[in-house]
Amino acid sequence: QVQLVESGGGLVQAGGSLRLSCAASGRTASSYAMGWFRQAPGKEREFVAAIRWSGSITYYADSVKGRFAISRDNAKNTVYLQMNSLKPEDTAVYYCAAARGFRGGSYYYRDTYDSWGHGTQVTVSS
Repeated sequence: QVQLVESGGGLVQAGGSLRLSCAASGRTASSYAMGWFRQAPGKEREFVAAIRWSGSITYYADSVKGRFAISRDNAKNTVYLQMNSLKPEDTAVYYCAAARGFRGGSYYYRDTYDSWGHGTQVTVSS
């Protein structure tokens, strides 16, 4: 399976920006569909954004639409999550995940994904 390593998390003030990166390695790493999830203390891990392997189609949770952007550079086997206009409620551990493909709305569900990174902490202060 593909190995994933997230980076780019940190502390930022409300209204600021962060760019998360997810480096993928392993056989056919660039052929995977990719997603970002996040989990705050006491809450379930929730879907944030996803991108098909071609990069031409993306999906976003309503809570981040218009503020976050997912993209990928298949030549570098890297997926990005650009986060703008950050709010304190965005504070969470962010996880990168890889899937062999999406069917219908399956991008939304954790069980769709085969591989997960270890997460990177994002903290947004008031």
